[in-house]
Amino acid sequence: MTRKTTTVASALAAAAMSAALPVHAADTVPQNQTVKNVVLVHGAFADGSGWKGVYDNLTARGYRVTIVQNPLTSLEDDVAATKRALERQDGPAILVGHSWGGTVITEAGVDPKVAGLVYVSALSPDAGETTAQQYEGFAPASEFVIETTKDGFGYVSPDKFKAGFAHDVSDAEVALMRDSQVPINMSAFGTKLENAAWHTKPSWAVIATEDKAFDQAMLIHMAERIKAKITKVSASHALFMTQPKAIADTIDQAAKDVSATK
Repeated sequence: MTRKTTTVASALAAAAMSAALPVHAADTVPQNQTVKNVVLVHGAFADGSGWKGVYDNLTARGYRVTIVQNPLTSLEDDVAATKRALERQDGPAILVGHSWGGTVITEAGVDPKVAGLVYVSALSPDAGETTAQQYEGFAPASEFVIETTKDGFGYVSPDKFKAGFAHDVSDAEVALMRDSQVPINMSAFGTKLENAAWHTKPSWAVIATEDKAFDQAMLIHMAERIKAKITKVSASHALFMTQPKAIADTIDQAAKDVSATK
């Protein structure tokens, strides 16, 4: 990790901790619960440090949490990074993805260690589909503007970053997020998936009702298609930072539900 990324992680960690609520003893993981591992996968234009609030909440409950650092250079590379994290788990895990991370967990989630999937305002293509196809037939996200470099990597437009990505985040935090973006290779959106784990793994979805990166109808359509149990929260596309307790509660419920079936 570079010095710049380390600084970003520290700053976002402080912000996420302030957003998290205390965890009570009653919320801790029961000794007989079989699924106690969680793997978190970030989306485009961000890195894993944005999960800090969710991480803090879940680890306080007794979960073992691993955060994947996606290179965002291709779907294959991001799936490989996620599989490396899954290989390190000592038992079954809940696999969680935000935004583009949903595409990643859809492909990587067929791993036998994955017991369930949680989509956080996330994409969920089917096998044989591309990520780009998910947008077809839905209203364009006019406030979420992507600028592409000469070598094909995309950034969220600096002028549109707050409105499109994180309108419910403070100006100081938004500036840090905007200026530390991790660009994604735009060709990744045109890669067809070979697998769709949601066909065989139970799924949950947390949808931000003020998300400007996706049409709301698109988010609901995707979640309903995969038969996910849906939770809606009032938040921007940055809900992985601003709604850590709601997301942690969903992950906890997913872990409890799949444990009851094992």
